[in-house]
Amino acid sequence: MSNFWTSLRGNHAADRERGSEGMENPGYCSGSFDGLHHPSDDDDDEMVDIAGATLDFSTTDDVPPLSSVYEESNGTSRTAGMNGNGPSRLVDPLEDPLPGVGTYEDFNTIDWVREKSKDRDRHREITNKSRQSTVALLHSISDAFSGWLLMLLVGLMSGALAGGIDISAHWMTDVKGGLCLRGFWFNHEHCCWLSNETTFQERDRCPQWQSWAELITGKSEGPFAYIMNYLMYIFWALMFSFLAVILVRAFAPYACGSGIPEIKTILSGFIIRGYLGKWTLIIKTITLVLAVSSGLSLGKEGPLVHVACCCANILCHLFTKYRKNEAKRREVLSAAAAVGVSVAFGAPIGGVLFSLEEVSYYFPLKTLWRSFFAALVAAFTLRSINPFGNSRLVLFYVEFHTPWHLVELAPFILLGIFGGLWGALFIKANIAWCRLRKTTCLGRYPVIEVLVVAALTALLAYPNSYTRMSGSELISELFNDCSLLDSSQLCGYKQPANTSDTGVDNSLADRPAGPGLYTALWQLALALVFKMMITVITFGMKVPSGLFIPSMAVGAIAGRLLGVGMEQLAYYNHDSVIFKGWCSQGADCITPGLYAMVGAAACLGGVTRMTVSLVVIMFELTGGLEYIVPLMAATMTSKWVADAFGREGIYEAHIRLNGYPFLEPKEEFEHSSLAVDVMRPRRMDPALAVLTQEGMTVGEVESLVESTHFSGFPVVVSSESQRLVGFVLRRDLLISIDNARKRQDGIVSASQVVFTEHTPLLPPDAPPPLRLRCIMDLSPFTVTDHTPMDITVDIFRKLGLRQCLVTHNGRLLGIITKKDILKHMAQMANRDPDSILFN
Repeated sequence: MSNFWTSLRGNHAADRERGSEGMENPGYCSGSFDGLHHPSDDDDDEMVDIAGATLDFSTTDDVPPLSSVYEESNGTSRTAGMNGNGPSRLVDPLEDPLPGVGTYEDFNTIDWVREKSKDRDRHREITNKSRQSTVALLHSISDAFSGWLLMLLVGLMSGALAGGIDISAHWMTDVKGGLCLRGFWFNHEHCCWLSNETTFQERDRCPQWQSWAELITGKSEGPFAYIMNYLMYIFWALMFSFLAVILVRAFAPYACGSGIPEIKTILSGFIIRGYLGKWTLIIKTITLVLAVSSGLSLGKEGPLVHVACCCANILCHLFTKYRKNEAKRREVLSAAAAVGVSVAFGAPIGGVLFSLEEVSYYFPLKTLWRSFFAALVAAFTLRSINPFGNSRLVLFYVEFHTPWHLVELAPFILLGIFGGLWGALFIKANIAWCRLRKTTCLGRYPVIEVLVVAALTALLAYPNSYTRMSGSELISELFNDCSLLDSSQLCGYKQPANTSDTGVDNSLADRPAGPGLYTALWQLALALVFKMMITVITFGMKVPSGLFIPSMAVGAIAGRLLGVGMEQLAYYNHDSVIFKGWCSQGADCITPGLYAMVGAAACLGGVTRMTVSLVVIMFELTGGLEYIVPLMAATMTSKWVADAFGREGIYEAHIRLNGYPFLEPKEEFEHSSLAVDVMRPRRMDPALAVLTQEGMTVGEVESLVESTHFSGFPVVVSSESQRLVGFVLRRDLLISIDNARKRQDGIVSASQVVFTEHTPLLPPDAPPPLRLRCIMDLSPFTVTDHTPMDITVDIFRKLGLRQCLVTHNGRLLGIITKKDILKHMAQMANRDPDSILFN
C-alpha cells in the first residue's frame, strides 16, 4: 500500500509535467490513421468499433503542420532538446499540444485520477489569473457559475420534453379507442370535459367522443361494434410498435431498452460514444411515445432518465469545462439522472436519492446540491406544463381517510415477501429470455419479435378492461379509495340499508362485496397473471422500455386483492381478537388502496433493490406521507427476500448480461487471492509488452503497437532491469508518432524514441530523436505482487482506475486491468469469465 499512497501523492506533480494530456481533438483526421477514432467536441453521435481499426505506419512524407486551434493548455513551456544534427526542430508535445492526446477511444474506461488532476490544474490556473485583471476575475466568476447555469438548462429542457412525452402518450393511447369530434388533438378526458351531457356515473361517455365502431359503422353497441373496436385496437397497437422499432433500428440503435444499465456503466467511467448523442435523444423521445401508446407492458420512467442524460450531455458541449473533462461531465450526468426521475414521477427529492443510491458511481457533495437544483427546475417546468391536467405535480395523488393500524403490518410484510419473490423470479426469467434472444435466431429479427409481442399483448389485453387501460391509469384506479358516488367496478359493494352510514370525509364504512366487486376481482386476478408473464418477454426488446410502471402495476394488483380480502375479513369478523378494539361494526377500518400502494412499492423494490429512494419516490408520487412506515416495512422485506435468491437487481443483471466492465460498488470481494494471481502475463503466457525509456526506434515502437491490442504500455529502464519508469497509453503514443512524422523534420522509422528527461548523445549521422516523455504517466498506480486482491479491488473502485501495475522490489512483473478483476470475480463465482466483453 505504500506504493499506492506514494503514487497518489506524486500523481498531481506528474500531471503538471504531462500537461498536454488535457487537449481534445478539434476535428483532426490523418490519412495514415483512417481507422483510428479521434473524438471531436461534438462527435458523440458517432459509433466506432476501434477493434477493427487498420493502422498504416508506412507514411514518412512530411505534410504541412496542422492548423488546429488549441483552446486549452496545461503545464508550462519547456525548452525542446536539440541533438546538434542540423536545423531540425524537435517538436515537444508539451510546448506544442497534440490534438487527441489525453482523450479516449470508444468502449474504453476513463482515467478518473488524470481527469480530476486536469480539472484541479485548470481551476488553479483560473484562480491565479483572476488576481491579475478584472477580465480574468469575471472569467473566474463565470466559470464558477457555469455549473449552475448548465443545471438550469438541463432542468428546463428535460422538463419540457417530459411534458411533451406525457401529453403525446396520453393522446395516442386514447386514439386506439376512438377520436374526439370537437378536434382530433383532444384526448378522451379533455374531450368530455367540455361536454354538458356527461353524467357522473358515466363520466367517460360523451357524444363528442366516438369509438372507431361509431365512426366506421355508426353503431356503438353489439357484437359487430365490439369486434370492430377490437380490430382497431390491435391495428393501432401494431402500427405504433412497428414505427417505434423501425425508427430505433434505422436511426438510433442505442435508443432501445431502459437505458439505466448503460447510464450506470457510463457513470462508472466507461465510454459508449453515441449513446447520449443528438440522434439518440430525438429517436428515443419519439419512439418512447409510440412504445407506451402501443399498449406494450412497459413504462416511460426508465427511458426518461436516458432522455435527461442525453440532454445533459448535449448541453455540456456549450461549456468548455465540461466538454473537455470526462469526469466533470459525469458529475452533470449524475444530476441528470436525478432530473429524469423527477420528471418521470414528479418526485424531485426521490430523484436525487435515486441517483445517489442506484445510478451514480462518483457523487460528491457539490453534485448533490446541483442535482437538487436541477430536479427542482425540472419539476417546476413540468408543473407549469401540467401534463396530467390535475394541477398537481404527483402522478397518482391519493386521499386516504383512515389511518393504518399496527395489526396491518402483518399483511404489509406479506406484500413485501410477495414483492421479493416476484422480483427474484422476474430477474431470473427475464435474463434467461434475454440470453435466449442473444444466442438464438430470435435476436436477428427484432422487428418481428416486437410485432408478435405487440399483437399478443393487444389480443389478450383488450377483453379485460384492467389490461386494456394504460399502466398509469391502472395504477391510479387501484390506488383509488372508494367514495359514496364512485362508479368504478372496484367499488361495487352492496349498498348499506342506511345511506347515511358513512365515515368521515365522505368515506364509506366497510361493506360486503357485491357482484360488481367479485367481477372486478376475477378480472384483476387474470390481469395479474397476464402482467407477470408478458412483462418478462417485453423488457429488453428493441424499443424504449421502462420497468417502473409494469412492476408497480403487478404489485398494485396483488395489493388491491389482499386489501379487499382484509376488508371483507374485518367486516365479517369484527368481533374477533384481531379486529376487536380498533375495528367496530360500521367503521371504515381497512383501505384497499393503501394495500395497492404498499404492494406497488414492494414489487418495484424486489425488482430494482431500491430502498430509501423508493420510499421517498412513493410518498412523493402519492402524497401519502402518513404511510411511510408501511412503505418502509414492505420495501425492506422485499429487498431481504429478493437478496436471498441473488444480490443483483435487474439493472446489474443486464449489465452483466451485456458484458459491460462495471465494478459493482455494493459487491464484496470475499476471496483470499493476491495480485500475482490475477495479473497478466500468467504462467506460460508471452512476456509483458513494454517500452524502454531509450534505445527503441520509431519503427520498433510501431511494430510493437501494431502486433498487440493493449490499450497501454509500461515504460522500463531497460529490458534487462525491468525497473518501472512510467506508463504510456496506446492512443497517446499513436497520435504523437503520427503528428511527429508530419510536423517534425527528419523523423523516420530509424529515429530513436526517448522517454528520458535529457536527450542522449547520438552519432552525428543519426536522425533526430522523438521525445515523448511528456505523454508518459510518471506516477502510475502500482501494487506489490503480494497485495491482497480485496485491497486492490477497493483501490480500483474508489479511484476509478483503468489499470494498475504489479511490481516486486521495484521490478515490473505484470499489469492488472479492470477487465482482469471482473474476469477473476466471474471465475470465482463459477460464471463464464469471457462474458466480460469490453476493456
